[in-house]
Amino acid sequence: MLVQYSEKKTADTQVLTSVRIMKIINNKRKVMTQAQSKSFDTLIKNAKVFNRGEQPVIEDVAVADGRIVGRGQKLDASQARRIIDAEGLWLMPGLFDIHTHYDLELEIAPGLPESTRHGTTSVVIANCSLGLAFGAQRDGTNDPIVSCYARVENIPKHVLRHCADNVSWENPGDYLDHLEKLNLGPNVVALFPHSMLRIEKMGFENSITRDPTSDELEQMKDSLREGLQQGYAGFSTDALPFHYLAAQPHCEKTIPTQFSKFPELKALAGVVREQGALWQATPPKDSVIGTLQTFLLTSGRLYGKPLRTTVVAALDITNNWRLARLTKILARMLNSWLVKGDFHMQALGAPFKTWGDGAVTPLAEEIPELRRLNETDLEDRAGRQAILNDPEYAKAFKVMWMKGKQGWSLARLKRKINLEDYAFHRTLADMHLERCPQTSWQGMDFQAVFDRVNAINAGQPPADTIEDELATVQADFAWIEDEGDFMLQMLRSFDNDLTWSTITANRDLETVRELLMNPLLLPGFNDSGAHLTNMAFYDVNLRSLKLAAQGGDQDVSYMVKRLTKDAADVFGVEGGTIDEGDVADLILIDPKKLAEYDGETSAERIHRAEFSHEQLVNRSDGVVELVMIGGHSAWENTQFAADLGEKPMGRLLRAVNAA
Repeated sequence: MLVQYSEKKTADTQVLTSVRIMKIINNKRKVMTQAQSKSFDTLIKNAKVFNRGEQPVIEDVAVADGRIVGRGQKLDASQARRIIDAEGLWLMPGLFDIHTHYDLELEIAPGLPESTRHGTTSVVIANCSLGLAFGAQRDGTNDPIVSCYARVENIPKHVLRHCADNVSWENPGDYLDHLEKLNLGPNVVALFPHSMLRIEKMGFENSITRDPTSDELEQMKDSLREGLQQGYAGFSTDALPFHYLAAQPHCEKTIPTQFSKFPELKALAGVVREQGALWQATPPKDSVIGTLQTFLLTSGRLYGKPLRTTVVAALDITNNWRLARLTKILARMLNSWLVKGDFHMQALGAPFKTWGDGAVTPLAEEIPELRRLNETDLEDRAGRQAILNDPEYAKAFKVMWMKGKQGWSLARLKRKINLEDYAFHRTLADMHLERCPQTSWQGMDFQAVFDRVNAINAGQPPADTIEDELATVQADFAWIEDEGDFMLQMLRSFDNDLTWSTITANRDLETVRELLMNPLLLPGFNDSGAHLTNMAFYDVNLRSLKLAAQGGDQDVSYMVKRLTKDAADVFGVEGGTIDEGDVADLILIDPKKLAEYDGETSAERIHRAEFSHEQLVNRSDGVVELVMIGGHSAWENTQFAADLGEKPMGRLLRAVNAA
């Protein structure tokens, strides 16, 4: 179990823990002395309290001056300015979201409402090698924020440009100071981003064309070391081969971190190890040997002391049943006595459901024929039409779509036994139309639409066929011969006015629960703040709690610890507990509403004025009764506090590293 594993701390981790504990104890003593003579700002009575993985107890919790100043039964209500009756509710530390891309949203909506409403009180930013630590980094020709984020995280370019226009800092230290001045909702933990480090020390063009010189590598090491000493929690890299740049003439190149070879990664990981910090990574998915070599960097046996490592992501891929098993094998091996690693793969506590706007979807980047459409700007319909109407492209698209679906071949065998190379299954029955200009098709899956088109073309239209549908098929789809033609024409006819969804991983909730409860994995891969119209996982920590609740209070307590204290420990920051003297980051959950909550029907599109753009969000209203950040009520009774994002509630959580 993770509880057991964390007790077997290395000497390095023990140092980190000791430093943090002394700091926390001294702070708590000061606060408690002050609080003893004051009344309670808030008294929460009769709650079932989950904390530290311990057996839950029915207690009162008192808050004053932003901290917890009392816990116990029947605390004196006469001292309280406000009393909340929490009978029947769960009280726990605020939840951590350990994988977000909120770097940009923090600059325009620092209250982070779409996470706050679901009980998230701490977020980790600058994952996957991307962040704002070095400012805008514009050089007159290149705009790295726009180019790096637009396709990797599916954020509109105008949002990115607006952010870059307002950047006022140029170095990592000033960025942390900037974060401390924002009107934060949730607390923020910052990682040090590798792609931006490469750009800073090598220049944009060099960062995507060559290895660093010895001097440049030393400069990168020095900058990383200084950043970790300033309070960055760790170092983020990325090796997923479908993270591409979004600005011409570089659209066929991946982001800078992917041009680093193993010696560079080893040298920078050595600095992270030296400073007792964390390394966040993604696997080079197409190379088993590369994955193993890379993640052996966590080894204390090979490198002197373990390197805390967290990796994206543990998923049960629908069309490749081996990956979930290999994930667990890899975690056991790297955390074994033989290797002496400190390795935590991040698990997603929900079906991996993604949405596509035409060809614009994270899944497209993995497949060259679809990726070519993503190289165009979102607004460039003419550019995509030119590609789609090119005969050579149409031929290649059809070959790609029909691969493994006809005849007998290795590709057909791999498809039959669920061992395909791509995460996107290309199964029409698994793709559901959410929005379509041909409104009679909305709510159907693509297979049903394909069957209707074939029936109409055969002169046998379904009984419910309407004139508009008949006209659409006769005008655009009369020529199709197979589903490859059909999909090509759907993209031609509707472009990104066509919205569809599919689940490519984590379909079996029993397997999802098994991954979440695995002590060597870490729940929390949510990707919040990214993929504005393509993903909605803001509520996944709640869904993880719901799955854990199947095993009763003991499993709930375990999951609470994993989503709070274990996350804080892995990232080396304060938080994750609600002991006396702790900052009052806490939430109240209604377990009955949680049991009834259906996360798969919670997603909806809203227009975010901050982005001037649509966003997919979740609505779990009623499940979380109260979200308190730094003693401030940020969400209560399904309403945001009027001052969320207008005054500081959370804080920058600087890491206390064990160098």
